[in-house]
Amino acid sequence: MGQRVVLTAGLPPIRLHDLRHGAATLAYAAGADTKMVSTMLRHSSTNLTENTYTTVLPELAHAAAEASAAIVPRAVSQTDGLPSVSQRHPVALRIPGER
Repeated sequence: MGQRVVLTAGLPPIRLHDLRHGAATLAYAAGADTKMVSTMLRHSSTNLTENTYTTVLPELAHAAAEASAAIVPRAVSQTDGLPSVSQRHPVALRIPGER
């Protein structure tokens, strides 16, 4: 009977288990960490959760790569009106034993 109601309503045939996967995927997309998603799904380990869900949304991988790149320090040129990297960190550029 359930399938007939779904078809009559024009809904796609989605199982309850599909909704579980959808909820986990949306939780990852919203920024939930693996431990939280694993706990939500009552998985026995976070490895199961990671292996199942972390490759579902490629845009999450892209966003993570962009966020990682954003925190990498960049060299500042003199034309920016800011001191150069060597002026801001002169100690880091000294050779050990050199005065």
